[in-house]
Amino acid sequence: MDLPLAHLDRPFDYLVPAELDDAAQPGVRVKVRFAGQLVDGWLLARAERSDHPRLAYLEKVVSPVPVLAPEVVRLARAVADRYAGNLADVLRLAVPPRHARVEKELTAAPAADGAAPAEGTGTADGAAPAEGTGTADGPDPAEGARPAAGGASSGAASAAVAGGPVDPRGWRDYPAGPALLRALTDGRAPRAVWSALPGEDWAARYADAVAATVAGGRGALLVVADARDLDRLDAALTDALGPGRHVCLSAALGPARRYRAFLAALRGDVPVVVGTRAAMFAPVDRLGLVAIWDDGDDLHAEPRAPYPHAREVLLTRAQLGGAAALVGGYARTAEAQLLVETGWAREVVADRTTLRARVPAIAPTGDDPQLARDPGAASARLPSLAWTTARDALRADLPVLVQVPRRGYLPSVSCADCRTPARCPHCAGPLALPAADGAPACRWCGRGVAAYACPECGGRRLRAAVTGARRTAEELGRAFPGVPVRTSGREEVLGTVPGGAGLVVATPGAEPVAEGGYGAVLLLDSWALLTRADLRAGEEALRRWLAAAALARPGPAGGRVVVVADGGLAPVQALLRWDAPWFAARELAERRELGFPPAVRMASVTGPAEAVADLLAGARLPDGAEVLGPVPADEGRERMLVRVPRARAAALAQALHVAAGQRSARKAADPVRLQVDPLALF
Repeated sequence: MDLPLAHLDRPFDYLVPAELDDAAQPGVRVKVRFAGQLVDGWLLARAERSDHPRLAYLEKVVSPVPVLAPEVVRLARAVADRYAGNLADVLRLAVPPRHARVEKELTAAPAADGAAPAEGTGTADGAAPAEGTGTADGPDPAEGARPAAGGASSGAASAAVAGGPVDPRGWRDYPAGPALLRALTDGRAPRAVWSALPGEDWAARYADAVAATVAGGRGALLVVADARDLDRLDAALTDALGPGRHVCLSAALGPARRYRAFLAALRGDVPVVVGTRAAMFAPVDRLGLVAIWDDGDDLHAEPRAPYPHAREVLLTRAQLGGAAALVGGYARTAEAQLLVETGWAREVVADRTTLRARVPAIAPTGDDPQLARDPGAASARLPSLAWTTARDALRADLPVLVQVPRRGYLPSVSCADCRTPARCPHCAGPLALPAADGAPACRWCGRGVAAYACPECGGRRLRAAVTGARRTAEELGRAFPGVPVRTSGREEVLGTVPGGAGLVVATPGAEPVAEGGYGAVLLLDSWALLTRADLRAGEEALRRWLAAAALARPGPAGGRVVVVADGGLAPVQALLRWDAPWFAARELAERRELGFPPAVRMASVTGPAEAVADLLAGARLPDGAEVLGPVPADEGRERMLVRVPRARAAALAQALHVAAGQRSARKAADPVRLQVDPLALF
């Protein structure tokens, strides 16, 4: 039933009345009476008898269309168990809301293979099944891993999809690339972590992998972070497979289009599904490949309970269904590195000779030679090296990309006299300046503060503490008069820009592709990324830098990248050498030593202090569990962290889920949020 209460996270039996016998089939939406209320539920199975002597009847079959596939139920149960959550919450993420008009449009079409319901007219399960969910901990690479190459798929394809052998030319820059495509075409289940070369058409490479999978008679599911990547992958798949061979799933499509695409995938009308995070549970007929691009992007983390990450959901699907898995990006996360180091996956990387021919020339501004030539480079926002690099590219009629971590004009200001950060007198939130001639306004409550006075010294003048993308564009326009300046960010994200001379100021993730590549890429304000109080600060900084630098021309063709940072820092070193695997291995080793994910499993328990203490007191934590905290959280709450070895991850999730069930059963007033391996620990 659709009741997100931990103590009700189990199946309930109901009788099927004779008039609903034909419509009440596994996978349909139903309504049942529970505790005197009419609630939504899912019919999961039919049985001839029940162990319970007294049963109520199903009230209604909402729709005769079986939209919940058995393999999705199994996956959802495994995801709920891994994240200490409820099956009802996961199913809410897995199946989009019903759209009756779309269902009526498709009622005349034949049902997908494998959707036929089980026979029998006895009792019906209304909610989460308690068994048959496979491994509760998903694809833990440290346990039971099998070799990545040559693994058997879950079954032979019934028929090959029309199409000849896939051209592996795009993958020949990677020694293991052609073998990956052959394994997919042969119906095997390779697992790969791919480090893309700079300038790589990653969407075309993913389309090659999908085409190989489809040629082997199986389907594929691909997940990207945002709509812009989805559009790019959509176009690449259309070129590789032809029109009508895949569907796109995204919450941005709107209810009707999303539900129509979902039903097309469910019925097996198309062999390939691609989408954003919303597609990670999509049904795919004879699934043979799951893939994710740029798994370090925080958009892959679901913000709703039980907060699953798209990478973990896809890897769980690969584990449960014997499908191939492909994790790709310019950067590499510590989680992807763990897959490689434990043997769960093999890396696909280019050799150093190929890399040297493709990488742009990259230089920092904070190393000793640069400081000797330009002593002000350590404090300047645009050191002379960055300025001359941009000038030379513009003189060569090439575009220049400038990456700025913060959007807006002046997103943070301080007193010009004593440098005290300027804060709102109403809520103490940080003040920002929206425009050159605008009054400061609070970033929290939105109130304007026209007559600001510093509480420390009484000063009324403000200075920039952090410079945003729009202010940067304004400054560069003055520095390079006559050169067109474009901005790409939250308000407007550009997809492409012309190849001639021009300046493009973009926030991370909004960098447009330039025709022929950028002549120069400037990475400004590196301190804003590197000094964040976040476990993943270095990893995230490198990910953003590599994504921008990958848009530059190769070094032999004049491409240059300047990062305004000290060249001795590990993330900067990884950028200079274009060696994301080295940094990921270093990052994972440090987390092992310090006891942070993914080397361990860690759960966050957040809520009012009394509620958090109550839940942990009732939890039978596994042996070896460490309870850390408390630390302050938002809105006056506190957070406790529970850490266990990966081998005890399933026991930790179960203990927390049971404890949450005890609190919900006695109707505890204060809610507690449980998150397993959250992106932000502090």
